[in-house]
Amino acid sequence: MENCDHCADDAPKHADVMPLINRIGGQVVGIGKMVEEGRYCPDILNQVKAARSALRTLEGRILRTHLQSCVRETFRQSDPVEQDMKIEEIVKLFSKYDEADN
Repeated sequence: MENCDHCADDAPKHADVMPLINRIGGQVVGIGKMVEEGRYCPDILNQVKAARSALRTLEGRILRTHLQSCVRETFRQSDPVEQDMKIEEIVKLFSKYDEADN
């Protein structure tokens, strides 16, 4: 794991997504209980879909924070090498999303 060198101490943190993370955790625990109880498959699948939707929301919020703070700060510094590295980071990130969806 790496920390962003371009984020200032006053940059937005991810603490505001903790309620969503806690909800996702609860959903996953609930799915496990449903499986253990032998609940009806479509009911389990509905809960899995809800958890996936919440994860997508979480991804979007964290990505938005990254773009609005880390990436924006990199482009304010006008260092072309750093800018290229940040662009490559985003391209790789989206490539991973494409691979996961297939």
